Amino acid sequence: MFKGYYKGKRVLVTGHTGFKGSWLTAWLLKLGADVIGISKDVPTNPSMFEETGLTGRLSHHQADVRDLAVMQELIAEEQPDCVFHLAAQAIVSVSYIDPVETFTTNTIGTMNVLEVLRRLNRKCIAVIITSDKCYDNVEWVWGYRETDALGGKDVYSGSKGAAELVVKSYLHSFFQGSDNFVRLGVGRAGNVIGGGDWARDRIVVDCMKAWNKGQIVEIRSPKATRPWQHVLEPLSGYLTLGMALAENETLHGSTFNFGPRAEQNRTVVELIGDLGRNWGFDSSDEAYRITDNIPFHEAGLLKLNCDKAFFHLKWEPNLDYAETIRMVSEWYTSYYRGSNDMYAFTQKQLVEYEQFASERGREWTLS
Repeated sequence: MFKGYYKGKRVLVTGHTGFKGSWLTAWLLKLGADVIGISKDVPTNPSMFEETGLTGRLSHHQADVRDLAVMQELIAEEQPDCVFHLAAQAIVSVSYIDPVETFTTNTIGTMNVLEVLRRLNRKCIAVIITSDKCYDNVEWVWGYRETDALGGKDVYSGSKGAAELVVKSYLHSFFQGSDNFVRLGVGRAGNVIGGGDWARDRIVVDCMKAWNKGQIVEIRSPKATRPWQHVLEPLSGYLTLGMALAENETLHGSTFNFGPRAEQNRTVVELIGDLGRNWGFDSSDEAYRITDNIPFHEAGLLKLNCDKAFFHLKWEPNLDYAETIRMVSEWYTSYYRGSNDMYAFTQKQLVEYEQFASERGREWTLS
């Protein structure tokens, strides 16, 4: 997988204790990487990071990306070959409660990672992960391209747009010329779902927590449409981008969207209905009710155009909507109703995902 690029590599993942970071860490371990993780804490309870027992499987550091001196010391000590920067304040609702933490983590934290890489004096591949919400969303019906305007009306979107400006300025100011050791790329994705997510104010999480307790979940935006994708979809894109940067210097500084096909767009109420059937509900009345309590602004429509990733990276999404729903449901069902070895179950789903990709001729599966 990924032409064996990650086998034996020292790969740093910031935000490795989060939902996406835990899945990425588990996949990198499967690929034979020597994984280093930096996170300020374990963000949820329960957490995928703890439930899969990842702590003892990597070099685990507790540090805040906003602390430049500590980040400098850790990264200089670990000497990574590749960096995936995922550490972020990733919850829209929290950005309204604590905008300062949101901006400093997402923007200053990104700057600190780039500043440390600037001083590293070592060849290194860096993939900076932002969000589909970095775009100035005017809710048009076609997908946003990498050249569209950045920045949004809310704090979270603004923090991600600002992070992109930091990346651009560092790229052109410091990561150019024959003496540059860093090859840099940016990945943008959003609306990922998957087993092991327990973050607040996320619809799949709300459903699983409520249903496990025999409760009905409340939906605040039933008609909001999202391009739902399994967490492994964008992660396959990030891993592809890292490999491609190592192979092709012309991709240095490029930004890429990673999202599902248009037919995966579903409303919130459709998503919950499908998850509910997989959970075992016979009717929607057992699963959810609609509430008018909307405590913060949420976009009604947001999707990405991924043609650039298709063209330059030969990347494309792997799962259809039904497969996505099934894999999400099976992970939570295993956790709440069965397995006590969620690391093994997670690795089983990684194998299944890779097998689907191989059967469908995805470029990253080729040796």
